[in-house]
Amino acid sequence: MPLTRPTRFFLIITLSLLLFQSLFLLPRASHIDEIDDDLDGLEELLAIDEEEEKKGGADQGKLSEAKVLSKAQRIVLELSNDNAKRVIDENELVLLLGYAPWCPRSAELMPRFAEAAAKLREMGRPVIMAKIDAERHPKAASLLGIKGFPTILLFVNGSSQIYSGGFTAEEIVIWTRKKTGVPVIRLSSKDSAEEFLQMHHIFTIGLFESYEGPEYIEFLKAAITENEIQFVETNDKSVARVLVPDIVSEKLFIGLVKREPERFENFEGSFEEEKILQFVEYNKFPLVTVLTDQNSARVYSSPIKHQVFIFAKADDFEKLQLLLQEVARRYKTKIMFVYVDVAEDNLAKPFLTLFGLEPEEPIVTAFDNRIGSKHLMESELTANKLEEFCSALLDHTLSPFFKSEPMPNEKGLIEKVVGRTFDASVLESPENVFLEVYTPWCIDCEATTKQIEKLAKHFKGMNNLKFARIDASLNEHPKLRVNNYPTILFYTAGDKSNPIKLAKKSSLKDMIGFIKENMNHEGKDLSNAKKDEL
Repeated sequence: MPLTRPTRFFLIITLSLLLFQSLFLLPRASHIDEIDDDLDGLEELLAIDEEEEKKGGADQGKLSEAKVLSKAQRIVLELSNDNAKRVIDENELVLLLGYAPWCPRSAELMPRFAEAAAKLREMGRPVIMAKIDAERHPKAASLLGIKGFPTILLFVNGSSQIYSGGFTAEEIVIWTRKKTGVPVIRLSSKDSAEEFLQMHHIFTIGLFESYEGPEYIEFLKAAITENEIQFVETNDKSVARVLVPDIVSEKLFIGLVKREPERFENFEGSFEEEKILQFVEYNKFPLVTVLTDQNSARVYSSPIKHQVFIFAKADDFEKLQLLLQEVARRYKTKIMFVYVDVAEDNLAKPFLTLFGLEPEEPIVTAFDNRIGSKHLMESELTANKLEEFCSALLDHTLSPFFKSEPMPNEKGLIEKVVGRTFDASVLESPENVFLEVYTPWCIDCEATTKQIEKLAKHFKGMNNLKFARIDASLNEHPKLRVNNYPTILFYTAGDKSNPIKLAKKSSLKDMIGFIKENMNHEGKDLSNAKKDEL
């Protein structure tokens, strides 16, 4: 029986709708379900973990460190090119770790990130903790804004902000809580205070009669702004005494608590956000900070601009620690004391290179980061000598250190100048001085050196002209400020304070013409060239 025209039209429409649904609607639903499947899978694994713990009962005791870490790592959702964007878009809060398998810092951070995830879960924070192998899934990593390793980003309703906290599990938890609506922990009982004290090694406490008023608002603002230190509040003095036993104020108090010899610091300024933040920033470090990869950026950016660095082996530092703490206590908030283990090449070598040192015994250096000067303590390390060194640093009477190679013995066609001989060889010399400033790692320096060697041979025997060179990587002088290499400077006999700078790409012919034009034959500067004061 032939189909009527209306019947055929109806079948065509029905088939089209079914085809459209199969091509577009059903796959879309399955993609959305993938996120739920990922999260449900996590919940299922964690439920299994909890069930196993219950079965173990009291006889099981504490979980092994490996099992704790394994459980923590399960909490962190693994993202890929397929699900990354959907997980970010479908969840209000996502803390994401971008890593690479070959990156050592990623390897160090991942277990801490997993531990932080476990703690945040226990606290009931509604944050999805996720990670992505940026090398395996470059498309998704690029889309999410991961440009280096490791990178931590917090996504709030799809918008990202860069992580700016510390890199221990506790610091990750603190930063995440602060950025997701819990800048302050409120303690209402002695038991909760005891439990808090066991979990945190440094924190800022505020005691208030009530959780309102201008002082409390300033405290809250400071808690939100400070990224690394946990803030805690109470309106019960007996609770506050659990954290700070010798608390003085009855109604209003702010203090910093640390687990070290100088355990308690009392805030004595006006209750303003800026003053509270300054108090925390100046007091949060120990008397002697041990430099690590994790805290190095915070040490370098500290507002305490006078810093004393002690370089020593771990065994030697252990013997010196009490002496260093004794002196550091006298200069608290004025000088930051930092210990660097000389065995940690990545931390110690950049500093020691600044001084040209490879020490076998403990050494003390200092930096005034306001003016960029560095200093070396050349006397024996005793409490009295160290205190004298620190006092002179604050009084600006400490001589700055300029590194230098040993004084050279040999004399050649081109004189070797070092930091210690720069005055005598260049600035106080009665001759015109043609000086090459170079470094061993400079690509263009070798060609320039060959040119100057030819130049020196050409002018050999001229009594009032000297050719010299200085290795700027090993030698310094306050009147030699050079940042580009090679640099060629011509010091005329009549005016050593204003050397003439030559273009480094000058030909041999250009250099010969330049010397002839600018030579001072009678102790009088004949140069008409433009001079660059260094």
